[in-house]
Amino acid sequence: MTESTVLCAGPGGFHRIAYADWGAPGNGTLLCVHGLTRNGRDFDRLAGALEDSFRVVCPDVAGRGRSDWLADPAGYANPLYVADMVTLLARLGAETVDWVGTSMGGIMGMLAAAMPGTPVRRLVLNDVGPFIPKAALARIGDYVGKDPHFDDVAGVEDYLRTVHASFGDLTDGDWRHMAEHGARRLDEGGYGLAYDPAIGNAFKGAPLPDVDLWAFWDAIQCPVLVLRGAESDLLPAETAGEMTRRGPKATLVEFEGCGHAPALMAPDQIAAVREWLTG
Repeated sequence: MTESTVLCAGPGGFHRIAYADWGAPGNGTLLCVHGLTRNGRDFDRLAGALEDSFRVVCPDVAGRGRSDWLADPAGYANPLYVADMVTLLARLGAETVDWVGTSMGGIMGMLAAAMPGTPVRRLVLNDVGPFIPKAALARIGDYVGKDPHFDDVAGVEDYLRTVHASFGDLTDGDWRHMAEHGARRLDEGGYGLAYDPAIGNAFKGAPLPDVDLWAFWDAIQCPVLVLRGAESDLLPAETAGEMTRRGPKATLVEFEGCGHAPALMAPDQIAAVREWLTG
């Protein structure tokens, strides 16, 4: 695995996107895009299991991980995020791409796959769909954008275990990995979370309405695999079922013991993705 950056442009100027690059450049490209407050290193387990078959590229979306924070927080939105991924694909020389997206990363994948002339060949959506209930958004809004400080990485780990308990029964090593890559050193000492608190601005103010992206879903023509945590509040069972009946008519796999969102670190979750992509 190597770590690199690519220069991207947005309305507020230029910014750099960091990414982890696994596997041989000669293999087909698999882009793995993380959730709202997370980063590309969440996919280390998955990438390690797939690098024999793919060039697996795991970016940190703007404002997260090692990527730059935006000068204008209004840019933290899907149009810039998708444009940044297109810039990254151009850097990689990828004419086509398979896309794995968790939550926010899945929304980005849906939007990209629905566009005319899309390079997205296959799409894996991890616990997200074209309808997101406002109650789930309100739950996320309770923690996103907060800027807690911690004495050490162990404190970050304790926090993540609480706010992301719905990720499921992760091992101690998994939680530690998420904490190590989800923490940033503070100039004044101690640690904060590895994201710009301004990514939470969209959740402030008036309550958010339900998100309805069915028009985009119905425009997707590539094969789609949908992964769902059996206790997910963000991807209701009714929505997941409807995704198998309309638009690209997705294949659905559910995982017991977790909600939003499966961490894609457990062997059965990794196997489901690998078998669908390679089979």
